Parts: sequence; C-alpha cells; structure tokens
Amino acid sequence: MRTPIIAGNWKMNKNPKETQEFLDGIKGKLAESGVEAIIGAPAIDLSTLVAGAEGSPLKTAAENSYFEDEGAFTGETSPKALSEMGLDYVIIGHSERRQYFKETDEDINKKAHAILKNNMLPIICCGETLEQREAGKAEEWVTGQIENAVKGISAADLVKSVIAYEPIWAIGTGKTATADQAQEMAHVIREKIASLYDQDTADKVRILYGGSVKPANVKELMAKEDIDGGLVGGASMDPESFLALVNYQN
Repeated sequence: MRTPIIAGNWKMNKNPKETQEFLDGIKGKLAESGVEAIIGAPAIDLSTLVAGAEGSPLKTAAENSYFEDEGAFTGETSPKALSEMGLDYVIIGHSERRQYFKETDEDINKKAHAILKNNMLPIICCGETLEQREAGKAEEWVTGQIENAVKGISAADLVKSVIAYEPIWAIGTGKTATADQAQEMAHVIREKIASLYDQDTADKVRILYGGSVKPANVKELMAKEDIDGGLVGGASMDPESFLALVNYQN
C-alpha cells in the first residue's frame, strides 16, 4: 500500500514572514488524513518552515541542493546542511532547473546520491516538452531521464524516494494532462523501474503527477492506479487550497 502524497512546490515565492503566515493558516488542521503532506520552499524560508512544521504531520522539502557537502561552491546549498536543519525531502531535476540552469541527468543523479547519503529523500522530477510529445518521443525521453537519475541507487533507497512526472507543457500554463494521459505515463515509469530493478520495487515507488494540479482535478488524478499524489505549484501556496488538496478523499 503506497501512502498518497500532496507535495507543494512554492518555487521562488514567499518570504519567511509569508511562510509563517501560511503555517499559521494550516496549524492544527493537518489531521491524520492518510495523506503525506509536504511543502517545498525557497532556501531563505526553510528555517521558518522546519521550525513551524515541528510536532505536526507536515513534512518539509528543499527545492534543490548541490551534490557536494561543502566547498568553494558560491551560492549553492549543501545537502549536509539541509539534513542538519531537519529537512525531509529535496526536490531535484525540476524542468525549470533543467531549462534555466542547464542541469543534466548526471547532475541530478549525483544530487540524488548526495541527498540519500545525508539521510533525506529525493523527489526526482521528469517530464517532456510539447514538441517531444507531439513527435511521439515522450515515453523514450521520460524513461531515459529516470534511468539516468537512478543509476547506482539501491532498490532499498529507491522505494523510499519519490518520482514526480511533470509534463513541461502543463506547468503553470493552466493546461493539465488528462487523468488518462497522466496515468499512462505513470504506468510507463513504473514499468521502467520494474525493468531496471524488479516488480516488487516498482510496486512500492510512489509516483506523483505535477502540472496545474488543483482541488478541482486532484480527485480524478488520484483515482488512477499508478498516480500516488501530486507535486503542486500555485495551488499549494494558499492554506485553504493546500488543505483541500490534502483532504481530497473527503
């Protein structure tokens, strides 16, 4: 049985004061819903987020980290430091990181190893462009991203990790892959993991869908066999909207 996840990704939004206001807005309202609730926030907000989540069911995520623990890497964030702060997860390989900051599959694989070594869990993002989908190359592209990202990761570590499928053409555009399209790719990803590891490992890995997930469409997406949750952008920034997503079963 895979525990469902609703993971917010605030991107480069909110300051520490606004983070505290959000936490105040959900305080005491994250009942044991059977859904794992996660917020991923910018680095400057993480101290506030971790402190505010303490003693609550809320899990915390950084939106990125470097793959070295320390050194002369000006402006980067140390996975060791994130772990010492008490972060649970790190989002890596988001299409915006790949597109704007030229991150490669090799970078993402090294980050995944560094995150696991530091006792946190990676949320590994993958997804295709509209051009790749229209050219019939979406499955090949996404499974290639997955294969490269998980190189050298043990089955035991992979089953604790999370994969997030985000079609790039559906991020922040208001367009959403249909629930059937999302399920189709989630199933392809699970089959790829089975071929790289085994069926038992594939059956345990949680796969999220991301791309304009909101309270209005979350229930339909979550009803699909291979979709275990959502990686949510804009709809995760408002306390009431985030709570509605986490409580989608009700």
